[in-house]
Amino acid sequence: MPRLSEVIAALDALWPAELAESWDAVGTVCGDPEAEVSRVLFAVDPVQEIADEAVALGAQLLVTHHPLYLRGTTTVAASTFKGRVVHDLIKHDVALHVAHTNADRADPGVSDALAGALDLRVERPLVPDPADRQGRRGLGRICALDHPLTLAELAERAAKRLPATAQGIRVAGDPDALIRTVAVSGGSGDSLFDDVRAAGVDAFLTADLRHHPVSEARAQTPLALLDAAHWATEWPWCELAAAQLDEISDRHGWGLRVHVSKTVTDPWTAHAASPHESTGAPN
Repeated sequence: MPRLSEVIAALDALWPAELAESWDAVGTVCGDPEAEVSRVLFAVDPVQEIADEAVALGAQLLVTHHPLYLRGTTTVAASTFKGRVVHDLIKHDVALHVAHTNADRADPGVSDALAGALDLRVERPLVPDPADRQGRRGLGRICALDHPLTLAELAERAAKRLPATAQGIRVAGDPDALIRTVAVSGGSGDSLFDDVRAAGVDAFLTADLRHHPVSEARAQTPLALLDAAHWATEWPWCELAAAQLDEISDRHGWGLRVHVSKTVTDPWTAHAASPHESTGAPN
C-alpha cells in the first residue's frame, strides 16, 4: 500500500497548488505523511456527514473540493463544528486533502467534468491560464452542442444529468431560443459575465447567480442563463477525480479502493414552486 505522502504527491501533480487563487486554502489539512492508504473517498464538502461517511467506509484519505478552513482559524476545538470534523478525522486516522480553485483551473478540471455530465464538447477555457502555452488550463470552459437545442431542452438536459437538488435549474431567457454554444463554470460564476459576453456564446450555465448581475447581463445581451445548485455543478468533478486516481493507482500497482460520496450536501432541502397561474405580485 502507498503512504499518504505518495498519494498526495500524485494528487498535487493533478492539481498543482500554484494554480490556486491567492485567497484559497488548498492542500492537506490533516494526516500523517507516513500512514498507509488503501481506501480514498471523494466529496464536495468537508462537512460532518462526509467525515462520518469516510470513517464508516474505513477510508484513510478524504479528498474534498471545498476547503474546511477557507478563511483560516485560531482553533480546532471540538466545540466548533469544523473542529469536530478535524477531531473525528484524526481520531480515526483519516487524512483530509483539499483541491479547490487549483482543480477549477486544471486540465481536466471541474468545468470539464461539468461539461462531460451535460454531454457538451469542450473547445477551450473560458478564462485561459496565461502560463499554459497549450491553452487548455483556466477557469470555466467554452463548449459546443453536437446539435442545437432550445433553451428549454438544454435546461431539461441539465436537470436530468446533474444530481437532483431542491433548486433544480433556474432559467433566464426565451425558452424557445436555439442554443449552439455554451459556457460552463462549476460553482459560483457570476463574476465571469464579462468573459462570457466576450466569448459570444449563446448560453451560460453555472451556479449561485444573483439578481443584479443577472439583470444587468440580460439587459446587455440576449445571453441565456442557466443557474444550477452550487453542489450539483461541482459533484461531477468527484467522479472525474476518482477516475484519475484509479488510473494512477493501477499504473503504480497500489491497489487503492477509490469511492465517490453520493451524500447530498447541498444545504437547500426543499422547493415550493409558485402557482403556474400566478403571473405577478400580489394585489
